Amino acid sequence: MELRAGYKQTEVGVTPGDWTTVDYASIGQVIDGDRGVHYPGFGELRDAGACLFLNAGNVTKRGFRFAECQFISAEKDRNLNKGKLVRGDVVLTTRGTVGNFAYFSDEVPFSHVRINSGMVILRNSSSWISNAYQYLVLGSRIVESQIERISFGSAQPQLTVKGISALRIPFPPTKAEQESIAEALSDADGLIESLDQLIAKKRHLKQGAMQELLTGKERLPGFSGEWEMMHLGSTATVKARIGWQGLTTAEYLESGSYHLVTGTEFKDGRIDWDQCHYVQEPRYKQDKHIQLQSDDVLVTKDGTVGKVALVKDMPLPATLNSGVFVIRPIAGAFQPEFFYYLLCSHVFTEFLDQLSAGSTINHLYQKDFVGFTYRAPATGAEQAAIAAILGDMDAEVAELESRLAKARQLKQGMMQELLIGRIRLL
Repeated sequence: MELRAGYKQTEVGVTPGDWTTVDYASIGQVIDGDRGVHYPGFGELRDAGACLFLNAGNVTKRGFRFAECQFISAEKDRNLNKGKLVRGDVVLTTRGTVGNFAYFSDEVPFSHVRINSGMVILRNSSSWISNAYQYLVLGSRIVESQIERISFGSAQPQLTVKGISALRIPFPPTKAEQESIAEALSDADGLIESLDQLIAKKRHLKQGAMQELLTGKERLPGFSGEWEMMHLGSTATVKARIGWQGLTTAEYLESGSYHLVTGTEFKDGRIDWDQCHYVQEPRYKQDKHIQLQSDDVLVTKDGTVGKVALVKDMPLPATLNSGVFVIRPIAGAFQPEFFYYLLCSHVFTEFLDQLSAGSTINHLYQKDFVGFTYRAPATGAEQAAIAAILGDMDAEVAELESRLAKARQLKQGMMQELLIGRIRLL
């Protein structure tokens, strides 16, 4: 393959001719954590001079996980001589889940931080290298593929200081260009973070709306009158695949004309049809009561009990395995979408909690489920209006999640282009 003018072939791929590809040891230090330090037990008090104490579980592919960190006292910190972080350091996990990076930037809200074993500190010691760029390139696919090659051990993968020191890293020739790349990718991160926060806010607002609307604490304009107490067993049919019809996993097909819904395909209250298996036609026709219809409400009764989905947009005829109930209203006793949201709310969660009486439920029996009681508006119109509002809120979250997925894809594409120099920022 002919190279573009001004580019060259290197061990990490094709890079611009003026870029430098070096062993990490030539531009930075690899500092191991202190293997003689025991992780402190829970209950260690955090005083004014306490030091945050990280283990490998506190570092993920998206940075530090501070919520699960612990502290050591200032006195213990003074007695240690290894593993102290300084701003600009990059932390790399080296045992168990290897290859997770986190950046000890100025934004990290702790000043005194130390690492335990299972991690190393990568400390930039070159004046022409940007700390922010170093973190980005270390966490890129360029380095990830090298880490996959040098890690060893199947039960508990590990990395050595020697192997990390030999990692080949490409760098633009000037710190200014490195910082321009880091800034561009930081802007992409900012968009991702803002969408994450907005999605969290919208979900919180939806939970609040469910609390108010599904209990009648807040009524929609134009509706009045008392809500009615309803009993699932008298307002709906509840069906599942009965025991003698049980399917074996050998009957779960990778292709076919009839979908099989098991509950594992439930995603955000809908069925991810692309994740479904298939069954042969006789299995589909075996029981008409579990041949799915649009607006069926589904609830898992085995494994992870109480997962809920509303059937929409069926691409193929579908049936159930033995782990899922299908609920259908009798004579329009309730609006299916309203009932779906009711099952997604604390009303159903509290019912399941009462059944478990403090233990873990691993099966929801039909004789118990049909005893579920709930309050609902007397008119289908009010039920439909409540469901429409909550549906609009779900659609808004789904649109934001789609934007978030695109933003993450965009950032990945930017990293692939910028960190190998296919695109230059002038």
